[in-house]
Amino acid sequence: MTEGPVSKVVGFFLLRDCPRCPCLPSSQAKELPLLPTALLSLASELSPSPQRDMEEHYISKLHPSGDYGAGVFLLVIGILTVLGNSAVLAVAVKRSSHLRSPELLTVNLAITDLGMAISMYPLAIASAWNHAWLGGDATCIYYALMGFLFGVASMMTLSVMAVIRFLVTHSSKSNSNTINRKVIHVSIALIWLYAALWATLPLLGWGHYGPEPFGTSCTIAWSQFHNSANGLSFILSMFILCTILPAITITICYLGIAWKVHKTYQKMQNFNRTSNAAKLEKKLTLMAVLISVGFLSAWTPYAAVSFWSIFHSSESIPPIVTLLPCLFAKSSTAYNPFIYYAFSKTFRREIKRLQCCCGQKVYFSTKHTTNSHVSVIWSGRDNAHISSFRKTDSGEVPKSISCSCRSLI
Repeated sequence: MTEGPVSKVVGFFLLRDCPRCPCLPSSQAKELPLLPTALLSLASELSPSPQRDMEEHYISKLHPSGDYGAGVFLLVIGILTVLGNSAVLAVAVKRSSHLRSPELLTVNLAITDLGMAISMYPLAIASAWNHAWLGGDATCIYYALMGFLFGVASMMTLSVMAVIRFLVTHSSKSNSNTINRKVIHVSIALIWLYAALWATLPLLGWGHYGPEPFGTSCTIAWSQFHNSANGLSFILSMFILCTILPAITITICYLGIAWKVHKTYQKMQNFNRTSNAAKLEKKLTLMAVLISVGFLSAWTPYAAVSFWSIFHSSESIPPIVTLLPCLFAKSSTAYNPFIYYAFSKTFRREIKRLQCCCGQKVYFSTKHTTNSHVSVIWSGRDNAHISSFRKTDSGEVPKSISCSCRSLI
């Protein structure tokens, strides 16, 4: 075995204290010099320190330009996430009395995305621009816990959405009414309990949290589990129960829904007609599929790199390769509101009504006269005040009417 620096230092200590050691001739033993004080400090520096190793893990392994780029990317994603999902929640509050039961799951999904952006992204951005993780172990555990909590909650919400849509599509109209708000509320409560259970397990000793290989983020300590039976059992259980089974459930449910919608369209075409209900069901199914596919596509590269780290050293993967899947996964919080806007007329209409509430004032000039103009002032949720001014020799003569914003959209 090759001797390291520390073992050589210890050997010098032993030889100095035992000058008559039988392993060396007495003449050589007497010539050994006494250890100077500098050698003692060298021994302490060469000795491994867990605290020093942990501090090195929190230093970025990326080029500063890579850290700055990652921070800018997360800043853009964070802004889009907060604005988009805040709009979703605002629309949900405005239409709370008209929300259907399954739409509450969409609200829950917006809460998970918004919670992840608010609780995690500012710390990640600051750490990236600092070129080192901020806060040490305490913030690392907090960050990883939040990511695990909201990630599992999002995954399970998508699974429950798929199951409920499958049941509604394949059941009669009378049976579909059994999925009421109480069922959805219980489902949402179970989702958060399930996510909280998995997020707290590493704190209780089954698995643990740690820094990412590139240094400026924290998650489950994947690479430290390949030599630990305890950690490996946690990772495999988590992958099966929080990733693989939910993904299989989502895939099977939407394949079943697609088959049902396809058969319905075939029957409609035989009668040369397509009902509005069938068109709406097709659009809602497509929207739900895009949301699920987007989430799974964003997180699959990260899951693959993490799974690779379980059985191989994290040093075998370049830091930039571990960073990109992480950023791609975090982008999943931003695009759901754009899918709603593209596929839901109701959501588009409500967004326009929210714009009406901003107190905008618009002037319109008529085509045939330059002596009149119209002022439109949005003065409430659905109310508008329209004033017409016409210039005369004696001054402006105003005429005003009030109308509903609903008739203007």
